[in-house]
Amino acid sequence: MYSSDFILEHYSEDGENYEEAIAELMETRQATRTPTRDAAGIALLLRYYNQLYFIERRFFPPDRSLGIHFEWFDSLTGVPSRQRTVAFEKASILFNAGALYTQLAAKQDRHSARGLDQAVDAFLRAAGTFRYIHENFTNAPSMDLGPDMLEMLVQLMLAQARECLFEKLELQSREGRTIDISLDLAQEAAQVAAVYNDVHALISREPVRDYVPETWISLILVKREHHLALAHKHLAAGLLDRPIADFRVETKLTLEHIQKSDGKTQLEVTVPRDDNERKLLGKAHLREALVLHEESQRLQRMCRELKGKQALAKVLKKGHEATLDTYNKIGDEDDFRELLDPPDIIASTKFQLSITHPDFGQHGVEDLFRSLGPVAIFSAKRHWTAPRNVQLQRGPDGEGFGFSVRGDSPVIIAAVDHNSLAEMAGMKESDFIVGIGDKDVKWASHEQAVRLIKQCGDFINLKLVTPMDRNYMKKPGKPSQHDKGSVSASSSSGVSSGQPSPAGSVTTAHVTRRLPWNPFKKSVNQRDSRDLTFDNVILR
Repeated sequence: MYSSDFILEHYSEDGENYEEAIAELMETRQATRTPTRDAAGIALLLRYYNQLYFIERRFFPPDRSLGIHFEWFDSLTGVPSRQRTVAFEKASILFNAGALYTQLAAKQDRHSARGLDQAVDAFLRAAGTFRYIHENFTNAPSMDLGPDMLEMLVQLMLAQARECLFEKLELQSREGRTIDISLDLAQEAAQVAAVYNDVHALISREPVRDYVPETWISLILVKREHHLALAHKHLAAGLLDRPIADFRVETKLTLEHIQKSDGKTQLEVTVPRDDNERKLLGKAHLREALVLHEESQRLQRMCRELKGKQALAKVLKKGHEATLDTYNKIGDEDDFRELLDPPDIIASTKFQLSITHPDFGQHGVEDLFRSLGPVAIFSAKRHWTAPRNVQLQRGPDGEGFGFSVRGDSPVIIAAVDHNSLAEMAGMKESDFIVGIGDKDVKWASHEQAVRLIKQCGDFINLKLVTPMDRNYMKKPGKPSQHDKGSVSASSSSGVSSGQPSPAGSVTTAHVTRRLPWNPFKKSVNQRDSRDLTFDNVILR
């Protein structure tokens, strides 16, 4: 297996010691291919995503390709896509998490306010997940992960969230609905229709149109016409419910601002001056609602798959019948202006939607390969010599060993005295101490390492490695800006200790400078004259 070979080659450790970790990783990945359709399934996907942060840094060097392919199947076509980068695996996992959020939203009880709230939350989380992929991963081989597709999905999720908010407002105002509430419902319904119209523009563009099922496009059009019909129906209901004498000044101002007439084929009346104009305007909006209801039903029947959706047909028919019943209750009055269309309803909303990005911090994981050492140091992009054993025997004169240490995880050889036991044994400044006696100390703190060394007495057996690509005793330059994750090249994310961060920056840990202390030299007052102000090291 690649992981075992790489552990032996790069980390000089026996890969058999990590067989359990490798097996757990593979079991988790297999489970992510068929997650449960609930919150537990999403948690599984996000935990695996967090684990990929460590896997990428442990086993995928940024400067060369290892020939390992990750394969996923497009959600709508089943066409397989393959790429060699862990970023493709990450993006695919997040896409599946977004898809699960949509399924959670769809299964909520939309006849209750609580169920509608949960649906809105799930749709916003789906939108945030798709937006996160769009912003952090590029050049994907999969159509699922294409920028046009992702942007359409974000807007589709927001449209469905707004539809749920409109349904909640309808539900809560069912009893005791005033004209002002009816006008609010009209604008909210028009807003839902407007956002579905925007989604239709996105889904009709290439290459999205050739990828998505025709059913999606038809359903979006059905929803657009249906909600526009509801907008005219609610406005008509508000107009026909009370005589003009009961209209408040604020109500008349609202009527003026939410309607717009072109003055040609439409009624110029937006604020009725008497009850005749009020009925005329209300009836015009009802007629328009009936036309739009009929169009939504026609679009549903024209699509072979939607035609068989009885639940959808029932909703559309119910809306049409309710509007028709209201229209038939209005007395017939001859007026040539009845041939004119009603003014357009200006879409507006009182609800501001904020998408919810994935909360990776809620699904913390522990590095399965933690025993290899801190990932900020012991990673695939770092190089060091093979481990070597150094044995130091203090003489009868009590001479010091001649070296000092700094830092934590791992402890670093800060200085080696000239002609000392340490120098003669081959110890060098910037060596990492990875073992003291029979103990692995790659994760040891400064205090722990010092205590173990003191316990060794006059004989010390150390295991050391020498970094080959950097001298950790020199102060590093300013950190550079890291690119965001890309599915066409290796990407990394997170911090050197603790849980991985979701995006694409890598931060080394900073340890506060400590007071000088070196128990190994004869002269405890001797101080190192070199610059000692650098990260992750401690003055000896």
